[in-house]
Amino acid sequence: MSPVTPEDLLAYLADLGIPVRTVAHRPVHTVAESRDLKAGLPGGHSKNLFLKDRRGQLFLVVAEAEARIDLKRLHGAIGASGRLSFGSAEQLHAVLGVRPGSVTPFGLLNDRDGLVSVILDAALMAHDPVNFHPLHNAATTAIAPGDLIRFLQATGHAPRVMTLPEPQPEPEEGRAEISVHS
Repeated sequence: MSPVTPEDLLAYLADLGIPVRTVAHRPVHTVAESRDLKAGLPGGHSKNLFLKDRRGQLFLVVAEAEARIDLKRLHGAIGASGRLSFGSAEQLHAVLGVRPGSVTPFGLLNDRDGLVSVILDAALMAHDPVNFHPLHNAATTAIAPGDLIRFLQATGHAPRVMTLPEPQPEPEEGRAEISVHS
């Protein structure tokens, strides 16, 4: 089955009664490339990590664009089996119907088999609206956080909203870490 088109996505959202606003722009592939564009678009902006665990379970972690995430501890927080790695470009396209640089929770409309577990960053979901690519990286679509959850549920993906683990600060050089037990 061929992937859903951006037009199909917008029609699906309209059928659900979910209002969105889409703005076309130059293609952007990374958070860094999109910083200047985001300045003109209100709300929270995202980075989307397509990950798999050692058993092949797939995860889409939808985080605030500038979030620092401890990938070494993320697996424990989300219930993955062992350390996480990035899914391949081929697997990304086969499951979510998008290419690297266009990863978006809207791609879950293509995951008809429910292979992907969805994790939403609580910090991102505190914004209104939240912004994502509409299946390609030459536009941004704004949606209310509650409507994003409603969309995900309609696609068969019950998301988990959680605080993502941040990297631990490195101990200062020359200082010993002391553990006190009482």
